[in-house]
Amino acid sequence: MPATLDEWLAHCERLHPPSADKTLQRVQRVRERMGLAFAVPVVTVAGTNGKGSSCAMLEAIAMQAGYRVGLYSSPHLVHFEERCRVNGQRLQAEALLPHFEAVEAARGDTALTYFEFTTLAIMRALSLAPLDLVVLEVGLGGRLDAVNAVDADCALITSIDLDHVELLGPDRESIGFEKAGILRAGRPAVISDPLPPGSVLRHAQAIGADLRQVGRDFAHSGDRQQWSWRGRSRRYNALAYPALRGANQLINASGVLAVFEALHDRLPITAQAVRNGLAMVELQGRFQIVPGQPVLVLDVAHNPHAVATLALNLDQMGFYPRTHAVFGAMRDKDIDGMLDKLEPLVDAWYLCDLPLPRAARADELAQRLPAGRAPAGRFATPSLALRAALEAADPADRIVVFGSFLCVGGVLKDGVPRTRTAHGG
Repeated sequence: MPATLDEWLAHCERLHPPSADKTLQRVQRVRERMGLAFAVPVVTVAGTNGKGSSCAMLEAIAMQAGYRVGLYSSPHLVHFEERCRVNGQRLQAEALLPHFEAVEAARGDTALTYFEFTTLAIMRALSLAPLDLVVLEVGLGGRLDAVNAVDADCALITSIDLDHVELLGPDRESIGFEKAGILRAGRPAVISDPLPPGSVLRHAQAIGADLRQVGRDFAHSGDRQQWSWRGRSRRYNALAYPALRGANQLINASGVLAVFEALHDRLPITAQAVRNGLAMVELQGRFQIVPGQPVLVLDVAHNPHAVATLALNLDQMGFYPRTHAVFGAMRDKDIDGMLDKLEPLVDAWYLCDLPLPRAARADELAQRLPAGRAPAGRFATPSLALRAALEAADPADRIVVFGSFLCVGGVLKDGVPRTRTAHGG
């Protein structure tokens, strides 16, 4: 029996279920053997972009309302324990061990993927904690994701765009159908994508979900100073902008408030809790700005839709003489689409390898740059790429680290980097 979290994770990586079994039956079978169930409201969150931010806002607002909150999110940036939080604090590795043991004992000869095994372990930890609300972030898609083995009390679907097309389908309609798999008959289904695929709406209507759609059942408006939100029966006025930066955070916050409206009878939320939660919410790697000389921006944008939002956010930051970009990505991503979105803003590219076989190597990324554009360097790790960018940058410049979670996590593994350049002293 593994004795440490690292040993358990290595054990999970060695498990390989039949590739032909594209169902949730294995996960549901093990969950039932474990007796895994929740006695408090559960919210599941799916989408292509905005999931992590929405989960963080749900957690922050509920905690400011005095509720005890458990949160499961994935993937992690640096440490696996980031995936499981209770009242804003990571569950320590030692506290997770009994739950890995419980999954192993219950699964018998049922094979599970790394994600399925670890998801069941963390869900068990949350199910046994003294909580008032559990928030579960879907890892990939929705219909066949391990999180979907739980019947949530409310589902939230954020923005939907092309990503993981080899698994979820080649267009937004196909991907939307997979995301819509988290919806449940008769239960609230909050859709915060302003232009949701028809497949999502059709599925919600077909199963009889309580569809709550942005622009119809809830909406937001505002100016540069403050914003307001209205739902079916509740309103919040004169709200400050969320502490999370970025053009899409109001859309995410609007969907979050619709979730709380849907759960109001069980989890009433005050306007002050909304204000405090939005003011205090934190999430690493989502347009995270590290002040200094030069300014450092960290963003896990890893598909063209997310990188387009990153480009808009960078454009609104003001003037910087030069922008240096550290970039690493998986080979199966739309690398050309990502580069196209940010290329007009970048003066120097620092391309890096990532520690996974399916990651594109820096040499491969260099070949995808526009004709005549050579990278400033190719590096074995994100931290080496950042070090080179810091040495080349002037104090008034900015550096953007983006792409895979492994790229941003690679520069955060020793803590938030210092940004004082060689030129700046």
